[in-house]
Amino acid sequence: MSINNTYSMTISGIEVQVVRKDIKNLHLAVYPPEGHVRVAVPLNITDDNIRLAVITKLSWIRDRQKEILSQPRQSRREMVSGESHYLWGKRYRLEVVERQGRHEMEIKNNQWLRLYVSPNTTTNNRKLVLDEWYRNQIKARIPDLIDKWESIIGEEVFDWGVKKMKTKWGSCTVEERRIWMNLELAKKPPECLEYILVHEMVHLLERHHNENFLYYMDKFMPQWQLRRDLLNSFPLAHENWIY
Repeated sequence: MSINNTYSMTISGIEVQVVRKDIKNLHLAVYPPEGHVRVAVPLNITDDNIRLAVITKLSWIRDRQKEILSQPRQSRREMVSGESHYLWGKRYRLEVVERQGRHEMEIKNNQWLRLYVSPNTTTNNRKLVLDEWYRNQIKARIPDLIDKWESIIGEEVFDWGVKKMKTKWGSCTVEERRIWMNLELAKKPPECLEYILVHEMVHLLERHHNENFLYYMDKFMPQWQLRRDLLNSFPLAHENWIY
């Protein structure tokens, strides 16, 4: 049974969340929206060794925090007409149409996202309609991408889904061969969706972000770093972020 123990340490002026888990290797990450530092460590590692591991990465941590804080952010979405929203990397204006009947979305004149809602529909429920539409947009593309990359990578995906994720663009449960994709990817260029899918599928070959993992990424998608940079160049969502 897995045992988790979470606490905080301050190392060279940086607050670090430490998560002790039943794992073999230490994993350090910096997360948007504010550059939160998290380190997952094996159960038997000492605090002194954790401090040493973090200190050796201080320069990288600070560079990553600066990069995150400098990334453009969207203002809070109020779900009203005239607001900007993205689909597959293209900016659209929102048009809200109040009417009786089913809530739905459509693209109008390749410039507007038209949202049909009942009168007095709350902002939160308008967002739910948009999110469900985004989810369907991603779901329409993933099967063909999986078929394509299964034949290239030589690994099979047993199950997949789309959901909101606060700290990742995607995730892979290797044992179950299940992949989750972040709902926010519907707002980014299509090549970003493909990059994240390939990234997660490569975890079926290599669990960790090590040299072996990078070897596979370079082999299967030689320009993956350009796609990663493109993904990170688009505005982050206001509410939490999503990496």
